[in-house]
Amino acid sequence: MNCPKCTMPLAPDARFCGSCGFTVQAEPQNVPGQNVPPPNYQQQPPPPQFPAGGAFHFDSDGRGQGRGYTWAIEHQGAFALAIVNLGAEQAISAEAGAMVSMSANIELESNLKGGVFGALKRAVGGESAFVSTFTSRGGPGEVTFAPGAPGDVAGIEMNNQTFMVQSSSYLAGDTSLVVDTKFGGAKSFFGGEGLFVLQVSGTGLLLVSSFGSIHRKTLRPGERYVIDTGHLVAWEGHMQYSLRKAASGFFKSFLSGEGMVAEFSGPGEVLIQTRNLAAFAGLLKPFFPSQGGGGGGGFSFGS
Repeated sequence: MNCPKCTMPLAPDARFCGSCGFTVQAEPQNVPGQNVPPPNYQQQPPPPQFPAGGAFHFDSDGRGQGRGYTWAIEHQGAFALAIVNLGAEQAISAEAGAMVSMSANIELESNLKGGVFGALKRAVGGESAFVSTFTSRGGPGEVTFAPGAPGDVAGIEMNNQTFMVQSSSYLAGDTSLVVDTKFGGAKSFFGGEGLFVLQVSGTGLLLVSSFGSIHRKTLRPGERYVIDTGHLVAWEGHMQYSLRKAASGFFKSFLSGEGMVAEFSGPGEVLIQTRNLAAFAGLLKPFFPSQGGGGGGGFSFGS
C-alpha cells in the first residue's frame, strides 16, 4: 500500500503517511463480482454555473482587428475615443457627426442609407438621414469617433449576429453590417421614449456608445427583467420584450417619477447604460434662462 499523495510505502493498517502527513482513508472492501472505484482523495468542488448568454464579444484590452482595419478604444470611461486605422482603400461607416478627426487622405462621403424610404425612417426615428462612409485613399489612414455626450464606447465584434441598438447609442461599424430602422412600438411613442430602434446584423466591428458606463445583464431562460428605456443601449435580436409604464395606473406612475420601462424575457444579454441622458437634461433645465429672458437663478447673457 502506498500513500496516495507522495506514493511512499505505507503499513497495511496505517492511518496517516509518516513521510508527508497525509491522512489515509480506509480502502473499501471489494465484494466479489463488484467493481468498486478507488477512493477520491482529491475531490474538487463542482465548477460554478454561469447563466447562459454572453453574446456581446468585447475585447478585454479594448482593441481588435477587422477586415482591413484595426481599432482601439482610448481614454475609456467618461470621455472615450474610438480610433480606427484603415488599410489602403478600406472603409468604415459611422453615424453622421460622430467623426472627431481623420488623416488627410481619408475621403468622407455621406449618402442616404437605404434610399429615400430608409432615410425617412431614420429621420422619423430621431437619427440623421445621412450615413457617413470614411475611405482611406492611396495608403493607410486613421479616423477617430466619439459620441456627443460624455460616456463610454465599446467595440463589439459581431459574428453573424443580430442586435437591437438604441438609436442614440449607435456610433460606427463595419461597412458590411446591415443597419435597419425598426418600429419600437406605439407605447414607446406615447411615452416620449423614442419610436424606433436600430437592427444591426452581420459580421464585423460595431461601435456603441453610452451615457455613463455600460453594465452587462445576462438573463437565464424564462427570467424576466425590467429596465428603464432611457438606460437601454443594446440587446440580442431574438429577445422578447414588452413596453409599459413603470407602475400600474397613471397616478402611481406619476408619483414614482419613472417613465416607460421594457420588460425582457430570457435567455439573452442586455447592455445597460448607468446614466439617463433625458434625466440629466431635466436636472440642468432650471439652470438655463427661460425663453422670456427672466432671471430666477439661471445663467444670464449680457454685454
